Amino acid sequence: MNGVRPRMTNLFEQLGLDSSEEAIAKFIESHQLSADTLITHASYWTEAQRQFLAEKIKSDGEWAIIVDQLNESLHEDSVK
Repeated sequence: MNGVRPRMTNLFEQLGLDSSEEAIAKFIESHQLSADTLITHASYWTEAQRQFLAEKIKSDGEWAIIVDQLNESLHEDSVK
């Protein structure tokens, strides 16, 4: 362990995505999911990204918290 607490920017970096605040906000806004779509089933992930997210959720560690935050953000419109 490197002792760094994961953050949303770290998650986006691990996913190979732009990790600037603006890019994260734009991604979340433009990639909203329906209430019945699991984050790991979203059509826009590559297989590697999907596996990474599933692995982090399963780990139930600090990364799982960040992935869950992303999940909630991506479902924001579906719960309005």
